[in-house]
Amino acid sequence: MGGQLGRLITEARGCRLCEAQLPLGARPVFLARPDARVVLVGQAPGARVHASGVPWDDPSGDTLRDWLGMSRDRFYNDPGLAILPTGFCYPGKGPSGDAAPRPECAPTWHPRFLQAMPKVSLIVTLGRYAQDRYVHAPSATLSDTVRRWPEHLDQGVFPLPHPSPRNRIWIRRRPWFEAEVLPALRGRIQALLGGANRSVLP
Repeated sequence: MGGQLGRLITEARGCRLCEAQLPLGARPVFLARPDARVVLVGQAPGARVHASGVPWDDPSGDTLRDWLGMSRDRFYNDPGLAILPTGFCYPGKGPSGDAAPRPECAPTWHPRFLQAMPKVSLIVTLGRYAQDRYVHAPSATLSDTVRRWPEHLDQGVFPLPHPSPRNRIWIRRRPWFEAEVLPALRGRIQALLGGANRSVLP
């Protein structure tokens, strides 16, 4: 991939900005495409994704693909989909689950990638860290912001919880999420990316 985006991808893959604070070293994991119309913004790679170098290559990714109504093949190959974590590298363990994404990452890289992908019209935020960055005037709780998702579409943002297995109880206690939010999300994704399970693989 050449041009502005190609050069940016090469630069970001070589980023060592916060390497000294990363327990497993720097390995930026993201996916950017020139024709992207939808960007998924999550938290940061977990240890499994750090090892494979493939974004969302874990149980959270399986849940996310189900939410989007996408096959694994389409998820990784649709030219209209990009993936920019809030932190590109695995941040290590925190008191409960993984540590927070490194704060240097998104301000350094996200504006440049969004500028280099001018067709983007929807950012899907996955969890509090992404929500805090992209949802203007979020509600007091993540749940309230997710439930009020139509109010944020004018900003080009669709807020969701993180698809981590840790959030299964959250989902069970909020039946409106699967009944109302996910059908709307799938409809929006299909409208932007086209027919279901399209792939660019030969």
